[in-house]
Amino acid sequence: MSISAEERYVVRSLRAEEWAAARELRLAALRDPVARIAFFETYEEAVARPESYWRERAAGAQQVVAEGPDGVLVGTLTVLVEEPGTTDWAGFPVERRQGHVVGVYMRPEHRGCGLTELLFDEALEWCWARGLERVRLIVHEENGRAQAFYRKVGFEASGVTVPLAGQPGVLEREFVIERG
Repeated sequence: MSISAEERYVVRSLRAEEWAAARELRLAALRDPVARIAFFETYEEAVARPESYWRERAAGAQQVVAEGPDGVLVGTLTVLVEEPGTTDWAGFPVERRQGHVVGVYMRPEHRGCGLTELLFDEALEWCWARGLERVRLIVHEENGRAQAFYRKVGFEASGVTVPLAGQPGVLEREFVIERG
């Protein structure tokens, strides 16, 4: 009999005092082979940030983490709340109250056991409980693995594309899931 991800891991919100563990997980994510198409930040930029940055980041946005049986953080995603009448990171107007998922990462040795699905379940539950109308994420056009996963958990391509600054012809694609 196999043990399910629910039985081996704890999926929960990051606590502010866990900033150092969150920093270590982020640095691991930025060393991942697909980091160049998954994140807008480099390892070198992140490692140079002061402790105050990491403390503020841990205390700020809703960050969902997966904690392994040994207490080590093995996966994460962050939800940013976007309000109507504002503009998003790419300069597009935000038309409704929505969540924006960023920073999705799972350590390679913990992939494929259903844990990332649990992270998304927790994040979506958090979003719907706060009355958000939809949740979106942006994914690099070459990140097929991520796109397939997002479709698997209910997100659909919206048709919106975002050109990447400094990379002519390279696009990010928006995926959304509606409250329902």
